[in-house]
Amino acid sequence: MISMIRAACLMAAICFSGCTSAADYRLETWAKGLDLPWSIAFLPDGSALVTELGGQLRRVDVSGQPGAPIENVPAVYFAGQGGLFDVVLHPRFTENHIVYLSYAEGSKKDNGTAIARGRLNGNSLEDVDVIFRNYTRKDTPVHYGGRMAFLPDGSLLLTTGDGFDYREAAQDIDSGLGKVLRMNDNGTPAAGNPFPGAPYVYSYGHRNPQGLAVSRSGTVWLHEHGPRGGDELNRVESGVNYGWPAITYGVDYSGAVISPYTEWEGMAQPEYYWTPSIAPSGLAIYEADLFPEWKGDLFVGALVDQEVRRLDISGGKVASEEPVFSEVAARVRDVRVGPDSMLYILTPDSIVKVTPPR
Repeated sequence: MISMIRAACLMAAICFSGCTSAADYRLETWAKGLDLPWSIAFLPDGSALVTELGGQLRRVDVSGQPGAPIENVPAVYFAGQGGLFDVVLHPRFTENHIVYLSYAEGSKKDNGTAIARGRLNGNSLEDVDVIFRNYTRKDTPVHYGGRMAFLPDGSLLLTTGDGFDYREAAQDIDSGLGKVLRMNDNGTPAAGNPFPGAPYVYSYGHRNPQGLAVSRSGTVWLHEHGPRGGDELNRVESGVNYGWPAITYGVDYSGAVISPYTEWEGMAQPEYYWTPSIAPSGLAIYEADLFPEWKGDLFVGALVDQEVRRLDISGGKVASEEPVFSEVAARVRDVRVGPDSMLYILTPDSIVKVTPPR
């Protein structure tokens, strides 16, 4: 297994068999004039909610025109990597109009990842309630995680980073840092989590997970930033320890060794990893029919290379990797599949749509 992963990483920049040529798609700018868009959620009418890192939530209409900031969004701690992160809709949004926002909150000396929810009414959020604040606080403005996704059972997952200076906390079950947390839709701990003494913790040993997606079958895919090398793609399961910082395929930014181990009994190996780092951002599972050659594949933003990586999934494993959409030539923060079955790519000021060729 390890040798297969290493071989895959060495071939990361090579187009394997089954790759899709540039002629099979085209890119068009759908929305522009945004300020550091971080995430997108599509509404039933074809418009979308887009978070901007600085703390604004905007509705982008079906033509791609951003509207005025939505009112009553909670104040965010906008510093370093902190700000307004993810936006997801309640699974019964058509009935209750409830929107979830993850964000950094607090102050320089006391901050953490939080979730608020509110009911969307026109250009305002109503009945806004902060349903979760990370119970482990930190004084660093980095490594928040901040991705959310609903599981088929209606429970909500939230990723949290290790806070950078607190990396050992990722191995501490009692800490809320470096975890995937699972909760009910009202923010209380979900029943059936694996650690009775740590009621929110679903999985642990994560560094800074900024990609999270759940397939139609319920498979949870997550990717996380490594240090200098060792970015990981993981299939997340309840109670599993994903190793950080006890095992890693990366080294510290100074070149110092973080751990001499890349594997250890009781710690999961990544499904795939990148050395050198690509700085993964955003994650989409393509399960639509518009691009049949991509069906079942994963799409991962690559901040460093200013492109997207397509991971061909075969038999539940990564069979190959292909760089795509390098024409974007900008840092990719998120990748999502729209209700029109097209891919949407968030860059520092725009949203680019991937469409079939004319």
